[in-house]
Amino acid sequence: MAEKRAGLIALVGEPNAGKSTLMNRIVGSKVSIVTHKAQTTRSRIRGIAVAGESQLVFVDTPGLFVARRRLDKAMVAAARRGIAEADIVLLMVQAHRGLNEANALILEQLQQEPASPRLTALAINKSDMVAPGRLLEVASEFAERMEFDRVFMISALRGSGVEDVVQWLAGNLPPGAWPYPPEQMADVPLRVLAAEITREKLLLRLHQEIPYQLAVETESWTRGRDGAVRIEQTVIVAGKSHKKMIIGPGGSVIKQIGTESRREIEKLLGGTAHLFLRIKVRPKWTGEPIRYERMGLSFADTVGEAGECG
Repeated sequence: MAEKRAGLIALVGEPNAGKSTLMNRIVGSKVSIVTHKAQTTRSRIRGIAVAGESQLVFVDTPGLFVARRRLDKAMVAAARRGIAEADIVLLMVQAHRGLNEANALILEQLQQEPASPRLTALAINKSDMVAPGRLLEVASEFAERMEFDRVFMISALRGSGVEDVVQWLAGNLPPGAWPYPPEQMADVPLRVLAAEITREKLLLRLHQEIPYQLAVETESWTRGRDGAVRIEQTVIVAGKSHKKMIIGPGGSVIKQIGTESRREIEKLLGGTAHLFLRIKVRPKWTGEPIRYERMGLSFADTVGEAGECG
């Protein structure tokens, strides 16, 4: 009988490298939001998957980037901790971007980490978007900068090459008991996942700076006698103009966002949900420690240079 294996896998890369898409595909459920906007991953949600006798615990780290704002610093610090705690680090890069300045900074960061027995792999994502010859060039560029234990060519969106990644990860995790029940897919409550779903819908609908100046929190979660769940969420924004834009003409925008979010939450729950949204203006919410705590981030990391990565 094969021995049990389990371990932590840190998904690392620049914003929009496809980390959330890959984790959701492997886990088999949406546990991390996906948008076309950079720096959307905030909460340290761990996605959990089982492959044979191995339990893979993924940390979809916020993208590593040069942090300037309070929230950015906390996000980058969380990414660094994810790297330090991991048994395997999987660096994801976009094939068409190659070894750009952002990825060069990430390689420097990885090489600055204390030596450990962990493995490091490279996954060149969106490999279907470039010619095979260019893929080999990208792989060579990264190999010249850092030694990787394995290199994969994948498409997280389409699924090509992903099974090879899963099998390699499963076979290289350390022996040990599974930390989570086999059916569990994430290590955060449903109320947190529901809040992330609503934030995703807001990010997809809004533009410019507004997405980075809002947060969503689930205030109440009650189940009725009919089995339906009543969910009350608060959208926190920095200014009255933001609130007006989210509400939209005649309440049209907030109504559409609520409908889209409710439908996806119902898929997550496998049942009926009633979602109620309200908007609260808090100009200095990014300076409130409780907001960071609810996102699984540390407010202490926002002080000084804790979040800088280059």
